[in-house]
Amino acid sequence: MTDDDDETGSPPSPEQRRSTHEETRHSRETTVRWFGTEFDPVVLVGSLAIIVVGVVLTVGFGDQASVAYRATFAFVNESFGWLYVLAVNVFLVALVAIGLSDYGTIRLGGPDAEPEFSTLGWVAMLFSSGMGVGLLFFGVAEPISHFVSGGGSFFDVPPNTPEAGRAATALTMFHWGLHPWGIYGIVGLALGYFSYNRGLPLSFRSIFYPLVGERIHGWAGRLIDLAAVVATVVGLATATGLAALQITAGVDFLTTTYLGTALATDVWTAATIATALIGVTVVSTWLGLENGIRRLSKLNVVLMVALLVVVLLVGDTVHLFDVFLEGVGTYLGNFVELSLYTEAFAGEAAGWQHAYTIFYWGFWTVWSPFVGLFIARISRGRTIREFVGGVLVVPVLFSLGWMAVFNGSALFVELSVAEGAISGPLQEHGPAVALFEMFSVYPLAFLTAAIATFNLMTFLVTSADSGSLVASYLTTSGTREPTTGQRVLWPLVIGATAIVLLFGNGLRALKTAVIAAGLPFSLVILLMVYSLTVGLRRDTQHDRPGDADRPQRGESDGQDSSRTAEDRSGDE
Repeated sequence: MTDDDDETGSPPSPEQRRSTHEETRHSRETTVRWFGTEFDPVVLVGSLAIIVVGVVLTVGFGDQASVAYRATFAFVNESFGWLYVLAVNVFLVALVAIGLSDYGTIRLGGPDAEPEFSTLGWVAMLFSSGMGVGLLFFGVAEPISHFVSGGGSFFDVPPNTPEAGRAATALTMFHWGLHPWGIYGIVGLALGYFSYNRGLPLSFRSIFYPLVGERIHGWAGRLIDLAAVVATVVGLATATGLAALQITAGVDFLTTTYLGTALATDVWTAATIATALIGVTVVSTWLGLENGIRRLSKLNVVLMVALLVVVLLVGDTVHLFDVFLEGVGTYLGNFVELSLYTEAFAGEAAGWQHAYTIFYWGFWTVWSPFVGLFIARISRGRTIREFVGGVLVVPVLFSLGWMAVFNGSALFVELSVAEGAISGPLQEHGPAVALFEMFSVYPLAFLTAAIATFNLMTFLVTSADSGSLVASYLTTSGTREPTTGQRVLWPLVIGATAIVLLFGNGLRALKTAVIAAGLPFSLVILLMVYSLTVGLRRDTQHDRPGDADRPQRGESDGQDSSRTAEDRSGDE
């Protein structure tokens, strides 16, 4: 049975057979077989070597490495913050424009392709791979930070006031609303289109085929995939370590408050939690996409919805609905100005945007190869318009609703219950404790804290599992069904990296370096947007009346219509 048979449940079309044939041919050109496993030695060995060297240098040089990373991050922010702002807006506008255009009717995988997953399962996996852990980690910490600062340099209102609360809600919605999903969506769309409709490997290099042709299978393409693997693994390792710290805070809150026993909140506890969760990730990875990630993703969504409903009901429910409407209104009312804001006239207040907006844009950009490729993998059979709608509507609405409930609940405590109850511990102990400090003020604190802690665990496993699958694709030249051994390798690498960084106190330093790496990825994705439009335009030029009896999209000899005459003559 072919890969296409598995996914659609029906015999593959001629176009799908050509796609599978082309993918297999290209994969074999750059991979070697060792102990029954195929892999690209340049991408696999090179990425592992860079990860090991980077972690060793970060831990070995300690404070010196941290200072160097912060200096690099500051330089990138101050010199190229405007480029981040411009690029992220281009990504969002391009995604919306493609979805609303005539290209929106193109189906990923061809006219006869059917979705592999139900709509509910698809949306659940979209959300779990892209946002889950972040919403839990920053859902209270970020708005309280904006509240204390008086809305940053954009709103510039008195801190710790109702006006600051309104500004904090709008700013948090802005950072977690349309723009991050615009980044993920445009990358996922390009990867899915070139893989499923052009017969190219499910790999980051494939998106540049219209520009460089067969040269994507050479050294340049392999280096692009190598960089994507390093960004994926290091980004997930830092996220794993930080999530382990927050889970430790959650378990400590539960044991101290309800069992009378304080948990040792040291690095050993966090490392033990990270090790256990990576063990679960290995099992999930071994079970595969259908039985592992899909089921965990549905559990994630159920837990998040349950937590959202409980917090909504135990808080001032009417007030939280008001927060949602007013927050969305303020967010949308300032949308264009916020989207293009660069602190050009912020004066002495400048610096807030670099610490928050540019930080988030860099974070989402670095994660886009991982999240985008995973979204592409699960989106075959969807039309481009359906894809864009799924990416920009459901996850964004849920994120806005989540932020309204958790922002509103936290700000209500600061404004109406006990000033400093959340902001004090946040400033003293960091963002990991903010969520649980909020729970402690409301009824059913044990229930909400327990759900949140368990949900953090399931989200972490899902993210690591998704990232492991993506790393497997990239290190096998885009093979869509890597072996179990290849998939299981990467959670072990992610876990080992996270644990070393925990013990070496290198998490925050390397996190800074990862965000700074978003700049070159922004340039790559800008080029990718152009490449995608070139590929789509060539498709529509060939799909004209009278072409129905010809091979789809001009593939008269099984080759992609976007290839140049020079490329084809080279094959001959």
